[in-house]
Amino acid sequence: MLLRLCVAAFVSLLTISSVQAQVRSPSRLPDPRGEFVRQCAPHMLGRWQHPEAVCGCLHDHAAAAVEDRDLREALLRGISETGVPTIETDWVPASKHSEIGPTFTKIAKPTLQCMFDPAK
Repeated sequence: MLLRLCVAAFVSLLTISSVQAQVRSPSRLPDPRGEFVRQCAPHMLGRWQHPEAVCGCLHDHAAAAVEDRDLREALLRGISETGVPTIETDWVPASKHSEIGPTFTKIAKPTLQCMFDPAK
């Protein structure tokens, strides 16, 4: 009887340890940059020699130049859906519509750099 009790306690401890280890292991959330490149690259095929490099550069340099979260997310959406920097007015709050033009001015240089020399 004592042996059964010890075995049951040991199995319980193993089960609890296993559950705790599963809880502590970090969940794998999708990498936002990787997901962006995955969505963007098909639009770049045939236009650019290295579509993944162009998309990664646009994410890391052009979109990163935009401080406003709403405008940056709209820009990333436009690039990933069309392959070119675009922002639909429906994608940003009405109060920020006037900032769309200056945003494109701000990203012009890094965008051209990414499209014509993404390695730099």
